[in-house]
Amino acid sequence: MTPGTTWALVVETTQGIGQRKHTVARVLAQVEGSREEALAELERQARGYVPEHPGSPRRRRLLRTADGFLLVVEGSWQTFASRFTVGELLADSDAPPAPPPRARELRVPEPAPAGPPAGPGEPAGPVSGPDEVDEDGVPVRPAWLGRRDLS
Repeated sequence: MTPGTTWALVVETTQGIGQRKHTVARVLAQVEGSREEALAELERQARGYVPEHPGSPRRRRLLRTADGFLLVVEGSWQTFASRFTVGELLADSDAPPAPPPRARELRVPEPAPAGPPAGPGEPAGPVSGPDEVDEDGVPVRPAWLGRRDLS
């Protein structure tokens, strides 16, 4: 497990009542970093979690387990549980596509010679330095701009 690992924070909670009571799992969030960082966020999520049942909670207990947390909420008639676990995300069919690998760095062409000196009223040469380029590697001012030998 590397420091850039993605962790899924999962809650498995009791839904329904009576004979229709069942467990439903869902991912609360994803965390990048160490397992300890993911567990800290999972604890924060578990402490603030408000389950659908029971409607009138009488007692709420949060327990630390070997792999996460267990929230036990006692109601007037029944007890409901929510289990919080952290798991390393290995695959996700709905993940956004990874960015394409960065192409090799673009080389900025050497500026062409400036030609004869500029006359009165003509630009003396590039305003920006020959090495000034934007974030895509494109020169801010073309090397040919202001050259008299290109007319």
